[in-house]
Amino acid sequence: MRIIGIDPGSRITGYGIIDKLGPNLGFVACGTIRAEREKDFTRRLLVIFDGLSEVIERHRPEAAAVEDVFVAHNARSALKLGQARGAAVVALLRQGLPVHGYPPRLVKQAVTGCGGAEKAQVQHMIQVLLELSGPPSSDAADALAVAVCHAQRLAFG
Repeated sequence: MRIIGIDPGSRITGYGIIDKLGPNLGFVACGTIRAEREKDFTRRLLVIFDGLSEVIERHRPEAAAVEDVFVAHNARSALKLGQARGAAVVALLRQGLPVHGYPPRLVKQAVTGCGGAEKAQVQHMIQVLLELSGPPSSDAADALAVAVCHAQRLAFG
């Protein structure tokens, strides 16, 4: 099964695609969609939607997992993050993908064993788990971690 993981952000949205072949995981692709150049926030949402739609069409995942929004200290930032997540979810649903959400602590726990892991730990473990030659960017690593978390959930029912 091909799984796309999404780490939504209003400026940078990470994506990571893996194949789950029985108990094995294989790296397919990862990257970022950069909406930070758009000054108008609503235009950023379109950049996220269009960028993810292109990635989905290129790699044809069968399932999608998106990191849930965490409540930040800044309510305005949390609202923007929620809107970015919404643009990503609509892009996934528009392509007919089932979408699953996971809280950040569960994602980190799935790949590092610790729900409070730092970004560098997630990057390192993703590099090890997927046998990558180098660490992906932090946004792409987070997205790959979301995909790995979903793959693990599939394995355990």
